[in-house]
Amino acid sequence: MKYYLVAGEASGDLHGANLMKALKLEDNEAVFRYFGGDKMQAEGGELVKHYVDMAFMGFTEVLLNLRTIFKNLKKCKEDVLHWQPDVLILIDFPGFNLKIAEFAKANNIKVCYYISPKVWAWNQKRVLKIKRVVDRMFCILPFEVDFYKEWGMDVDYVGNPLLDEQAKFSPDAGFLEKNQLSHQKIIALLPGSRKQEIERLLPVMLSITGNFPDYQFAIAAAPTFDENYYHQFTGNKKVSLLFDNTYNLLYHAHAAIVASGTATLETALFKVPQVVVYRGGAISITIARMLVKIKFISLVNLIVNKKIVTELIQEDCNTQKVNDELQFIISGEGRNAMLKNYDDLLKLMGKPGASEKTARLIFSYFKSHKSKDH
Repeated sequence: MKYYLVAGEASGDLHGANLMKALKLEDNEAVFRYFGGDKMQAEGGELVKHYVDMAFMGFTEVLLNLRTIFKNLKKCKEDVLHWQPDVLILIDFPGFNLKIAEFAKANNIKVCYYISPKVWAWNQKRVLKIKRVVDRMFCILPFEVDFYKEWGMDVDYVGNPLLDEQAKFSPDAGFLEKNQLSHQKIIALLPGSRKQEIERLLPVMLSITGNFPDYQFAIAAAPTFDENYYHQFTGNKKVSLLFDNTYNLLYHAHAAIVASGTATLETALFKVPQVVVYRGGAISITIARMLVKIKFISLVNLIVNKKIVTELIQEDCNTQKVNDELQFIISGEGRNAMLKNYDDLLKLMGKPGASEKTARLIFSYFKSHKSKDH
C-alpha cells in the first residue's frame, strides 16, 4: 500500500520513523512519501518537506509565520492529491494536520491520526471536526480513550511510543569518557528543540549552574543547531553540550530541568527527578490562559492526574524558583517522593509496542478498504 505521512517536528519524525519500520514488517509492499525529518528519511521513501521549515510554537509565532505555513499547507495538499495514497497518516502537529485531514477527507482519501491532538486541553468541540474528518484515531495517552468516549468516538489506545524508544535503548558504556564528563553527579538541561523554546528557557536554566559546584551540567542539544548557536548562551560557563544523545544523558543524570513537552515524560521514564519549565510569548500565554482547560501542562502530571513534578510557568520560571526546586529534588524527601510517584506513572503507561500495534491496526483496517476499492 501507499502511505503518506505528515510529521511537523522532531518528536513526530521519531514516531513516524518507528511507525514506518513497523509498517514495512506488516506490509511488504509498503511505499512511503512524507513531510518529516532525517529519521523518517533513513527508513526510505520520499521526503517532500523537512520539519525544520514547519515548527512554529505559540499564537504570536504562528501569526508571524503565516505565509510560510500557508505555503507548506498548499504544497502538502497538492502533493497528497497528486500521489493518491491508500492512507494518509497524520502524526500529532494538529494546527497543520487537521487542515490536511479535512482536505483529504473531501477528496476521498482515507485518514488516520497517530498521537491525538490535545483536544482535551482546550476547545474540546474540535472533537466534532475530528469525528468528521478522521477515519481512525490512535491514542498514546491512557486518559484519552475515556475523553473521546464522552464525545461518542471510539479510538484505539496503542500504548506510548516513548516506551518503545526506552526499551530499544542500550546505554553507551563509554559515554562519560567520550563526552569528557567527570564522575560528578550530572544535572541534565533539556531546553527543547525549537528556537523559541531554547532562547526563552536556556538562559534561566544556565543561571543556576554556579549555585551547584558539586554537580556538572550537560545540555541535551538539538541536532538542528550547531555548537556556535549554543555558545551564545553558555559563554564561559562550564557546561557540556551533547548532541543527539538525550537518552544516554538521562540514563546518567541525577536530576534535570526540562522544557514542558514530550521530554518531561522521557525524563520520568528514566526515573530522573525533574523541574519542568515553560515560557511563551506574553500574548500567546495570555490567550492560552483564557483558553486552556487543564490543571497541568506536563504530561507526567496529566497522566497521573496529580502533581508529581513542579511546573514553573512564565514569571515563575526564574532563577530563584528553579534553584529552589532543583535543591528540593536532588536529595531527601522531595527526591524520594518524586521517585515513588514515578512508579504510579509507569503502571498507567502500560507496555512497549505502540508502533507495532498501530502499524498492525492501520494495515488491517485500510487493507480491507483497499480491496473493496479494487
